[in-house]
Amino acid sequence: MTEIYVDGDACPVKDEVYRVAERLKLGVFVVSNGSRPIRPPRFGNVRMITVDEGADKADDWIADNITAADVCVTSDIPLASRCLAKNARALSPYGKLWTPDNIGNALAGREIGRHLREIGATTGGPAPLTKADRSKFLSALDTMLQAALRS
Repeated sequence: MTEIYVDGDACPVKDEVYRVAERLKLGVFVVSNGSRPIRPPRFGNVRMITVDEGADKADDWIADNITAADVCVTSDIPLASRCLAKNARALSPYGKLWTPDNIGNALAGREIGRHLREIGATTGGPAPLTKADRSKFLSALDTMLQAALRS
């Protein structure tokens, strides 16, 4: 059975995930380290998972529990890579499909950005999520879930 795993601490599209999961009758795990409270949704198919605080604890929980039938929603590129390594599907909140073909370049770009920040360069953060981004995400999530349900 396909389930959706959400890297919950900084996910701006949780409400969209809840609505799609409710429509498709899928379970959702919203995983957080509890550093920022997440309001539980009104949907019965959503489980809030709080792990211990610490670097990558939520990522570890997701990577340990996700299966090849599942989808992970995350902007965390290393977590997306770990999910792909387990043959699961991964999607960013901006609607970017993470694949074995593009994850290596994304990891390399992340390392370059980290290095630039370490030497004092200003790299900026992600752009704010727009309505068009949310629409792209919803379309990509639906397509990804339909593919997961078929396989």
